[in-house]
Amino acid sequence: MMQLHHLSVEFDEGFQLNNINWQIEQHQHWLITGANGAGKSALAAVLAGYGEILAGSTSGLPSNIGWVSFEAQAELIQAELKKDDADITDVISLGTPVSEIIFTNEINPSTATGLIRKFKLEYLLDRAFRKLSTGESRKVMLIRALSCDADLLILDEPFDGLDSATHAMLQNHLAEVVKHTPVVMVLNRFDEIPQFISHIAYVEQGQLRYQIACADAQAYDELKQLLHLKTTALKVPAADTDNLTPALNLQQPLVTLTNICVKYTDMVLINGLDWTIEPNQHWQLSGPNGSGKTALLSLITGDHPQCYTNDIFVFGYQRGNGESIWQIKRKRR
Repeated sequence: MMQLHHLSVEFDEGFQLNNINWQIEQHQHWLITGANGAGKSALAAVLAGYGEILAGSTSGLPSNIGWVSFEAQAELIQAELKKDDADITDVISLGTPVSEIIFTNEINPSTATGLIRKFKLEYLLDRAFRKLSTGESRKVMLIRALSCDADLLILDEPFDGLDSATHAMLQNHLAEVVKHTPVVMVLNRFDEIPQFISHIAYVEQGQLRYQIACADAQAYDELKQLLHLKTTALKVPAADTDNLTPALNLQQPLVTLTNICVKYTDMVLINGLDWTIEPNQHWQLSGPNGSGKTALLSLITGDHPQCYTNDIFVFGYQRGNGESIWQIKRKRR
């Protein structure tokens, strides 16, 4: 069991995680999610041993960790660049070939060879790592992490930069890996969550706000909605001061329906109905299924196609004179 107990951690960029309490039990596979800048990657990095602990403690964190992230990728590239700085000769370094990046002492060569074949990277083995594209270097990082017989696998946005075929292949491969290795994954998008994820940690402003089990359907749906609101740019339109509708006349009915008829090719649903709703009245519509309750309300809201063929007066408007439903719905008192 891995545990973070009242943990506060600071990173080089000045970002902090504060008072983190988190427990990862055996056979659990976690997703870390939240808005951009919330601290998702920082929390994953803590499991990999990064950050300066300011308070609290950790326990049970394994030493053999397979880690895939943009930070780990940048770290590897930076190490490659340092080799150039250390070269005091006039010979320009061509960079470390992919084969040497993958086949280190920590790697299971049999597993790595199989993954190279799955990722179709045989043609890249002799190419310098620094010359790979983002997607190619991400594949190399995945092969390294998946081949080290890790006690914990940390995957930060593992599907970024992958083509659809590789994405599907990785999903299937991970479904086998989780049978013997715990996985912690960082994702922004709920539609990419693998089926094997059992728990979700929601991070906000450097704090671990929520922890839920995916089996809790209500909590899962609520967290999904929260993430959508946090990651979707919502803008309130400016007030239209040049086209304000007149104040509502409280001496007039709110709604007047006169001789309403709703009919289809083979049936008449409503015929000859009159209904007036006065201010401060509250009505209940009742009747059996198919009797026309929803159709009647749809005539008032303007959502029924036959609302313009009937005599309907709503909030000071005679329906059918070219008004939009938004003009009616924004009616102010």
